[in-house]
Amino acid sequence: MGTSDVNANSSSSSLVKEFLHKCGGVAVIDGGFATELERHGADLNDPLWSAKCLLTDPHLVRAVHLDYLEAGADIILSSSYQATIQGFKAKGYSIEESESLLKRSVEIACEARDVYYNRCRESSADHSTDGKVLKQRPILVAASVGSYGAYLADGSEYSGEYGDAVDLNFLKDFHRRRVQLLADSGADLIAFETVPNKLEAQLLAPAQAFVELLKEEDIKTPAWLSFNSKDGVNVVSGDSLSECAAIGESCEKVLAVGINCTPPRFILDLILSIKQVTTKPILIYPNSGESYDGIRKEWVSNTGVTDEDFVPYVNKWCEAGASLVGGCCRTTPNTIRAIHKSLSGKRTV
Repeated sequence: MGTSDVNANSSSSSLVKEFLHKCGGVAVIDGGFATELERHGADLNDPLWSAKCLLTDPHLVRAVHLDYLEAGADIILSSSYQATIQGFKAKGYSIEESESLLKRSVEIACEARDVYYNRCRESSADHSTDGKVLKQRPILVAASVGSYGAYLADGSEYSGEYGDAVDLNFLKDFHRRRVQLLADSGADLIAFETVPNKLEAQLLAPAQAFVELLKEEDIKTPAWLSFNSKDGVNVVSGDSLSECAAIGESCEKVLAVGINCTPPRFILDLILSIKQVTTKPILIYPNSGESYDGIRKEWVSNTGVTDEDFVPYVNKWCEAGASLVGGCCRTTPNTIRAIHKSLSGKRTV
């Protein structure tokens, strides 16, 4: 199910409702990307993080997308979370080259979807002997847009502390060209991820910067808005999650609102909080719950939940109202495969 399958005049809400109906009521989002790139041999010790592979190892990016599709993901996110024109320029690339790399991130995801569909056509069963999910089904490509803090690569997307010099107009100017390029890249939707504060969320609020940007650039691609929390109550900046989620509810271009890159133990209460302020589908893709050592720049072993422990959480989240579920940092294709398997018996198709 690419953009060509969606009526140009259909609303954001009808897009997601039709997609969820075809998925049987619940859709599976893919999982952590950087960890999988490293598992495939990539070196991500760089301010560009996973976006570095758009330059050095695009074949690995495609391979990770395929791993998640074959694990049962219905939505794959482009490797553009930390990809910005500003970031590429800092590495010595021209504006034209930087813009091309942004668009390439979505092209690679779409290519992976095409390869996957070919494999499905060549397969005689929904599952191969090695457990791969090979089933013709609607698949969406989401263009990932990380927060300003992700570009800074200083951990501020996990604090929301940008400093007094960063205001709404600054963020609007920072995001403008990237969003325009990704909206025109062939993606089915834009995924605004790991939004750490109310200020950046206001880029999506009526009469605020991002909606002005949508009008100015005639951007028609719908979006989802996903926040992160470290206490199970507020977003990481301390702003009210309810107020942030309400911003998404008020914007017709936003097709779903939710939480990502947050420990699983916090998710249930966050879903209940979001349900109070939105009628839109709720998306949930937490991290593994592991702790990150910012000084050593590595994950602390044995601090998260196993795939076996992750799945019981998923069932509770769906019962509470989540309809798009996946994983973020440190989750793997095995995590997504377990989610897919768990949800298969609950779907209506």
